[in-house]
Amino acid sequence: MRLSQQDYIKDSGYTDTKNLKPALNIFYGMALAEALMFLVEKAYWNWEISYKMLLDKVCQECALGPSGMTSITRFFYDSYSRCIEGSIFDGLRMDLVSFAEELLDSEYRDEQLIGARILHKFVTNDQFSSYTLRKIGTSTEVIERLIEILNWKNPLEEEIRRSATEIVSKLAGRKQNAIRVAEIPGAIESISSLLYTGLHYDSRPHEIGHRFVVADQTDYEFSVFNLLGLMILKKLARDHDNCWKIGNARGLMPKIIDFTSTTENLLRNDLAPESQIKIVKRSLKLIKILASTTGQTGKMLRKEISDIVFTVSNIREILQYGESHMVLQMLGIEILSNLAMDEDARESIGSTGGVIRLLLSIFFMPRLTEKQNSVCTEAGEALTMLAFESRRNCNQIVMGPQVMERLVDSLNDPVLQVNSARILRNLCAYSGPECVSHFTGVAAAVPTVSLFFKLNSVSPIDIFGSCFLALIRPSNNARIEEVRRYNNNHVPSDT
Repeated sequence: MRLSQQDYIKDSGYTDTKNLKPALNIFYGMALAEALMFLVEKAYWNWEISYKMLLDKVCQECALGPSGMTSITRFFYDSYSRCIEGSIFDGLRMDLVSFAEELLDSEYRDEQLIGARILHKFVTNDQFSSYTLRKIGTSTEVIERLIEILNWKNPLEEEIRRSATEIVSKLAGRKQNAIRVAEIPGAIESISSLLYTGLHYDSRPHEIGHRFVVADQTDYEFSVFNLLGLMILKKLARDHDNCWKIGNARGLMPKIIDFTSTTENLLRNDLAPESQIKIVKRSLKLIKILASTTGQTGKMLRKEISDIVFTVSNIREILQYGESHMVLQMLGIEILSNLAMDEDARESIGSTGGVIRLLLSIFFMPRLTEKQNSVCTEAGEALTMLAFESRRNCNQIVMGPQVMERLVDSLNDPVLQVNSARILRNLCAYSGPECVSHFTGVAAAVPTVSLFFKLNSVSPIDIFGSCFLALIRPSNNARIEEVRRYNNNHVPSDT
């Protein structure tokens, strides 16, 4: 009835009403058409959402899980509102990833959680991970926000923090993104905040403080964050420059070293939590990468690692009790080999009680599997490095019970013969005069060594020459003629 009234200017004195009715009819018609279209559109979307379960299908295809319906519903209505209030292109330009990035930057915890959940689901989904990581990696603001979240310690924000940590872990798996992550100011320190060992660290990296218990956070999943933090650092350490940043992060290296701490009960307990063994393994892998770094950065890192008093002693516990965890033993031995590249570290390792004895025990242990062969070979390489230019370490090896005899016998073992020859070479070259009496059986092994090098097309002078020279000492006249006879009869003239 209201629309039928069209005589609004009857008493106004305005006489030109020729086009008034058509204009009003057109205006009212357009208004009614717009309202009708809105109602039809609303009915259509209600039909799609309620009857055809559109949002449920999207949630299922995106693999967002049970909590995904909240995210999808929020995304739909936000996108729809932008189309209504602004331009339709505002809604079309928004996808779930950009929507999640916006929510992650919100001040409200519920919205942050929705954003974190969406991004976490997408980066862990093979179908969407590539696009999601590429889009996140090109946004410095989003990376900075994710790094910032790593510092959150409120238990109520644990899920947000865990999701952000896993997203950063996926980002760090791509070289270009890893560089961008490490370039964020304070990124390494934020990642370090994920690592909780129950220890307090002061500004001196070679000291580790006392354990303390966070009584009000007993349900906090520290092991999950420890594993993720170590994984992120391991991925970042693939880049040489990032290794330097990790080494210079205050208090980080002592944390990493402390994760290698084990006990006999842990290593020999079949019911030990798998997460604890994983943490030890992951920390050893990270230390191995850092200790094998080249150049001045590598020297700095090896010195920093060896200066921490518990580094070698923790590895010693693994060598002593980790016979059922040969992967851990292998990693520990490889770390010792890398650290032994530096003279001070060699002496430090040798002065740690029992390390050389344990390495010899592993080197000579009975072998049945390829894994055991690999561990024995690695132990031989570590002993070779420790004996290089170190009189103290050489004397320790030589003075061991029946070590020289077993080394000579090992020259007939295809697995041990190369490292046995190298160890004997270093022992003969660098051991002190007080060990001369232990070398009486070495000259007897010359024919065996000669045969080995002949079969392998290697000149004995190349590898064993220093051993022969070391045997020819004024204090060891009884062996001079044996070595001379070997040189005259077996060494080729062109060498």
